[in-house]
Amino acid sequence: MNVRFATDDEIKNWDKIVINNPDGGNVLQGGYFAELKQPTGWTPRYIVADDVAMTVIEKSIFGLGKVWYMPKGPGVTSKEQLAALVAPLRKFAKEQGCFTIKIEPELPAGTTLADLGLVKTRPIQYHFATVIWDITPDEETILKTMPQKGRYAIKRAERDGVTAEMVKATDENCQLMYDLFKETSVDAGFGIRPFSYYKAFWQGYEESGIGQLFFAYFEGKLVAGAYVLVFGKKATYKDGASIRQRTAYGASHLLQWRAVQWLKKQGATSYDLCGTPPASQIENKTHPMYGVGLFKRSFNPEITEYVGAYELPVQPLQAMLWKRYIEKIVRRLYYKTHHQSYY
Repeated sequence: MNVRFATDDEIKNWDKIVINNPDGGNVLQGGYFAELKQPTGWTPRYIVADDVAMTVIEKSIFGLGKVWYMPKGPGVTSKEQLAALVAPLRKFAKEQGCFTIKIEPELPAGTTLADLGLVKTRPIQYHFATVIWDITPDEETILKTMPQKGRYAIKRAERDGVTAEMVKATDENCQLMYDLFKETSVDAGFGIRPFSYYKAFWQGYEESGIGQLFFAYFEGKLVAGAYVLVFGKKATYKDGASIRQRTAYGASHLLQWRAVQWLKKQGATSYDLCGTPPASQIENKTHPMYGVGLFKRSFNPEITEYVGAYELPVQPLQAMLWKRYIEKIVRRLYYKTHHQSYY
């Protein structure tokens, strides 16, 4: 297998190439996501290995070399496809001065990867357990096959006068969405990045035709927002937020339904609602994502779980030092200094 950096012409058409990966592509393997990481010190690298295109972000670690992170990649669909990549990718990475590669293939949970020389590590993207909503059927069929709770919430919101619509990601609307998102994060206990990051994300993806912002209103007031992405036939629920004082029942459900109607027009057939507790914890009311899980499972009760994150050690000693000691310190110091995730 020949592993190489992509040509300039390939990089210009990178998203189309990634969509042709065996897994149908993942938006986090697209070019713009890698570009968004540049202001935080990451360098995008675009790599091709036969029929698999891989987006990597790279950072140099003093005394160790380069660390590569491949968000939601490589885009393979089986352990056999991943196994064919491991040795040539390791060889190529070593030639580039890389000491370890962090990967997140969307292979089913329970797939054993230790025999490939991969080492389990802490997840970065949180939707290693998620809900995938099949939006292939017509709208009437989708509604009929939804759990009764979700269907009722959509109908109730419409009956009570909630409206949900697409809006442009203007500076003003981005600020409104961020304020909602910040309020939600404080209440739910998770950290978010600075406004500048989300503004660039929402506006950049809208300009590329991949992203769309939605707002829900009740009695003339903004009550919920959602940002969704479509990449090939796959859609992703990227960001969502709502006011803490729930005055409009079902507003967030109606928002998702409007998003699905738009996504279907873009050609999407599956919608990743992006993150729930794992199946073993789905009934655990103390789990930090318990409420999120309840909401997302009102569209589809089935949990999809992936293997999560692994490291491919390229230089074993440096990789071991990084995983056991140095990465923890680097991530902690970075968060303390910048108040956002290292990755």
